[in-house]
Amino acid sequence: MNTQQETRVGGVVLCGGHSRRMGRPKFSLPFGEEVLLQRVCRVLSEVVSPIVVVAAAEQELPVLPDDVIIVRDEYDSLGPLAGIATGLDALRAKADAAFVTSCDAPLLRPEFVRRLIELLGNHDVAAPTDGQYDHVLAAVYRTKLADHARRLLAEERRRPLFLLEETNSLRVSVDELRRVDPNLDSLRNMNTPQDYNDVLKLAGLDGSPQID
Repeated sequence: MNTQQETRVGGVVLCGGHSRRMGRPKFSLPFGEEVLLQRVCRVLSEVVSPIVVVAAAEQELPVLPDDVIIVRDEYDSLGPLAGIATGLDALRAKADAAFVTSCDAPLLRPEFVRRLIELLGNHDVAAPTDGQYDHVLAAVYRTKLADHARRLLAEERRRPLFLLEETNSLRVSVDELRRVDPNLDSLRNMNTPQDYNDVLKLAGLDGSPQID
């Protein structure tokens, strides 16, 4: 997708986490007729292209569209900043920026993604904030930041927040984003079985299999 500034924007979906609190891989949890990873890729594809899925080395993924690029995280268990670095690097030749999300955000709205892209402007990052917490896994990053992310990892500074603090970042108030996503459903992720069951209900999928 191109914005008014002709910025080429792709997408990065992280799915290599350990899902310890969920007790099973989040990316393969059923959500209607899809699993979570398939749903997030489908929604994101309405706005950006191409999409890169960052998976762990031995992770077996569900069937995804042919145009989804699958890359393996080059770092082992270093957290989301490592996945961001890998995803941005994979997109560098194909896009100027990327919307980065985790695979456990099934209520992501295309309008939410579009609005953050519009707000990116000349910034390196556009990330939602509620004043206390920056939503680094629902943000737009310039793909050139892959090198900066790698430097942070080499320094053992593994929090994505460092990337925001050291670059030309725009923190977008969640109040601004409520205009396109009134309940901020795009920011709702799932870490526990209860989170998953709650989101199923919000999506009107109460009859779907739930987990304990």
